[in-house]
Amino acid sequence: MFAATRPLLPEPPRMPPDSAAIPTLLPRSSDFRRQQRTQPLGTDTLAGATRLSSLDPLLLKDLQRFEARAKAGEGLELVEVLAASVRHNRALRLMVEHGDHLLPLTVRPRERLVRAPLPAGAWDSLNWPTLRVLQVEPAGPVTTTDNQPATPLGPVLWALALRGARAELLPEIVGPAAYRIAPTTDLGALRLADALAQAVERLQRETAALDDIARWPGMNRERASRLLNGLYLQAGLIVSRAHPAAS
Repeated sequence: MFAATRPLLPEPPRMPPDSAAIPTLLPRSSDFRRQQRTQPLGTDTLAGATRLSSLDPLLLKDLQRFEARAKAGEGLELVEVLAASVRHNRALRLMVEHGDHLLPLTVRPRERLVRAPLPAGAWDSLNWPTLRVLQVEPAGPVTTTDNQPATPLGPVLWALALRGARAELLPEIVGPAAYRIAPTTDLGALRLADALAQAVERLQRETAALDDIARWPGMNRERASRLLNGLYLQAGLIVSRAHPAAS
């Protein structure tokens, strides 16, 4: 399992330090993109990548907010898609662009697992800021062929929030609001340290707005946004729109 004690800000995009940890037999992303371009856009597709009739309507509505970027060829941010999967409790099969290759991921929020053709040590070698989702479809029921290596979903969501491309709040928690950690939230598996641990401790006993958190020791606006995204993805964030601290 990859470590969760990483800097709050993502490292600059780079190739994985241990390229041998990433399987070399993954499909080429350029071949997949070429295939997408040859498929005509129809009324049942989302930017040529997702079959509308195959997705839950509420989940689809979430993803359609980001359709402009998908049509521009940028793909969807992985954190946006995983947030929708967790929020609607829907298992998804994703095709994720990682450098020159295509990484298939199966996300099962009910089981709190992610499956991918990766050994356990390879997760830490992923270039998190560059990951883009090129295709989304329902994962279907668990079968005996669902035998790719599994890793816990919680640490994957946490690493993605802290080290991925998104540096601002997710749409679900943005706007005038104050934030606090739910009392029953268990963050023990994330191994917090330094300024991050201090901010978490404060949010466990007080409610604060984004601007306030950004001024805490060792924090800034991007770090505060990433922290709140991570807590939201762990289902551990209380968002109050009526609290006096909301701004």
